[in-house]
Formats: sequence, C-alpha cells, structure tokens
Amino acid sequence: MMRQRQRQRQRQRQHLHLLLLLIFSAVLLFQTSNAHNITRLLAKHPSLSTFNHYLTLTHLAPEINRRTTITVLALDNAAMSSLLARNPSIFTLKNILSLHVLLDYFGARKLHQIRDGTALAATMFQATGVAPGVSGFVNITDFKGGKVAFGPEDNGGNLDSFFVKSVEELPYNISVIQISKALPSAVAEAPTPGPSELNITGIMSAHGCKVFADTLLANPEAMGTYEDNVNGGLTVFCPLDDPFKAFLPKYKNLTASKKASFLEFFGVPVYQSLSMLKSNNGIMNTLATDGASKFDFTVQNEGEEVTLKTRINTVKITGTLLDEQPVAIYTIDKVLMPKELFKASALSPAPAPAPEEAADAPKGSKSKSKSKSKTKAAPTPDSDSPAESPDEDSADQVADDESAAMYFGADRFTAVVLSLLLVFFML
Repeated sequence: MMRQRQRQRQRQRQHLHLLLLLIFSAVLLFQTSNAHNITRLLAKHPSLSTFNHYLTLTHLAPEINRRTTITVLALDNAAMSSLLARNPSIFTLKNILSLHVLLDYFGARKLHQIRDGTALAATMFQATGVAPGVSGFVNITDFKGGKVAFGPEDNGGNLDSFFVKSVEELPYNISVIQISKALPSAVAEAPTPGPSELNITGIMSAHGCKVFADTLLANPEAMGTYEDNVNGGLTVFCPLDDPFKAFLPKYKNLTASKKASFLEFFGVPVYQSLSMLKSNNGIMNTLATDGASKFDFTVQNEGEEVTLKTRINTVKITGTLLDEQPVAIYTIDKVLMPKELFKASALSPAPAPAPEEAADAPKGSKSKSKSKSKTKAAPTPDSDSPAESPDEDSADQVADDESAAMYFGADRFTAVVLSLLLVFFML
C-alpha cells in the first residue's frame, strides 16, 4: 500500500514537471517569435501606407528589422505627400527617412518622462557615416502641457515636428510613433548621387586608401568588374596606404591575370552594412570568385570588432568610408591575402578557419571584357608562392542575409534546447 502511494506521488510530480515544462516552452517560444517586422506593423495602419512603401523601396525596412532597440518616427500619407512634392531622388529620400529612425527605444510613456525634459538620439542616418558632425542626431524635448517636439540637432534649435500618437510598441524592442511632419535637414535633403555616379576610387583616395585606389585604377580589368557591380550591390574592403604600399613588391610579382584577381578579391558583389557583417558571419565570396577559383574569406566578429580571415592571415575592419545602399566601403588594417595566390609560409602560419555557415556571397558580375572571353580558370600559383589546393576547403554555402526568420528560428531552437535541459534537471 505504501509503495502504491509513493508511485502515485511520483507520477503526480512527473505530471507537474511536464506541465511546468509546457508552460516554460510556451513562454520561450512566444518571446523568440516576437521578432518585429516594420512592414507588417505599418500594414495595419492605412494612413501610413506611403511611409511604409518608401521604407521598403529605399531598403530601410530590412535594416530596421535587424535592429533590436529602435524607434521609428512615422509620417502619415499627407506628410509624405508634402515630402515627395520636393521630388527627392530615391537615394536622397533614403537619407531623409533614415533620419526618422532613432537608435533607441522611445515609447509614449518614456517620451513624457525624459530626464531634464530633453534627450539627444542618434539615428540610422548618423550610423551611415555620411552625416557630418551632429547632423545625424535628433533632439527630443518634452514641453509643458504634454507636447513632445522633435528636430534635427543641426536645425538651429527649431523643434516644429510634434508627437501625434503611439502607433505600435513592443517594449523595449521597437516603438513606432507618428509625428506631425518630416524633420527638416539640409544635410539629409542634399542631392545624393546614384550608385553609378559614385566615384568609389575617389572616396577611397580621400580617406587613406589612395595607394589601393590608384592600383585599382591602373588595372582596367579589375576596375571594370567593380564598376559592373556598383548598381546591383558592392562592398569594398580597402587596405590602408601604409600596409598596401609595403605589399606592392609582392603584388608586382604577380602575372597580369593574378593581379586582376587579387584586386577583385577586395570586393564583394552584394551590399553589406556593418550591422549585416556583424550578424552574418561565415564564408563570403568575392568579385574574384569564379568556378573552381574560390577566392573567398571568412567574416568573424567579437563584440564590435569585425575581422576577415583567410588561411594566410587575418585583417580587421578599422573604419567606414561609405555605407549607402547599394554600396559600402570599409578600411582594413592589413592586406588580406588569398590562399589561391600565396602560401601560408609567406607570413606567420595561420590556422585554417573551422568550417563556417556561409554568409551572403553571390558571384560577382565580371566586366564586359571578361564576359566575352572564356571562363577564367583557377590561376596557377606563382612558383615562389604555391597556393594550397582548393579541394581542401569545404563547399561554399549561401545564406540569405535578408531573412530575419532564420535568425529567430535559431532562437526558437535555443528555446527548445533550454526546455529539454529543464526536463533533465527536473526528473
């Protein structure tokens, strides 16, 4: 009789444990599935449909979805009509709208509880690196009587756009609030050249990468490949002058085809913002990738530091010269060396990276002169710099950087694992 009661109590405890497990799993799955999607949030509000449309058209929506602490200052259709009446280009409009995305959380309650009545918030426009001084910051002031005003910090203290209402709030993830009119900013509204009008070598030359830019200009084949990819998306990692100048003797020893491949190796045929690089670690193809000729590298990050790695060496991103979709240009502290052209003994031996989940890496569009010729074969390594066999690499994989679902799918997997661990400790 005693044993029967003990078994009954044991079954009751097990049932209780299972019930707790189900509750715990449900909570975790609810939290991890609560990823925000600005397009879906705004779709519930027809009066904000024009604003929603242009967030998508300017590619700001995916950037907003990747951030976890953010406030969107939404404009209704009438306010957007006034803004669009100025006929800004799509690139200028992106700058204007990015000024309306604050990199902090401000719900309706927080707006009325601002310490000392005023706050200064950085914006997505500031994060692009093209906003000089404080032009990418927004002043938020809580006036007496409940009015909250907004204005760019470089607007001479004029605060003439006011809080209308809270649209959507997911504390402390994303807040969407409506304001009365677009924030005026001479800097954000300045004409912005389209990608095909960008002088990427000029930008690099003016910001510490002149030697690399001049070398690229002197190679029509490589320069043509860069130009062919500007409109569709391009990310450039340019070595700073001192390290590239020291590397020039090695570069000059390469054959003509290898020089072109080497220069193309520093370009990626897709736009990658810094936040995308931080969240999308893995193998990345380059403009030089072509069939058996991999010419890839691995993106890794630790905290705020982003590094690029081959079997030969590792370099670090040190600055942002341009971050305006579809083009991003970053500086790196050393010359990244592809294993297809150099051997590990050229520098201190570096361990081969462990197989990574691939980052976004579509193959680049080659220049017109290349497209008319036969497919480029994998270059034969120089006699003094044999490359390791490409067969030793794991197969390239492609990941979709636009898919926030994958990121949060990983969170759900984590929730399930935690739930199973809970069962283990409970039993």
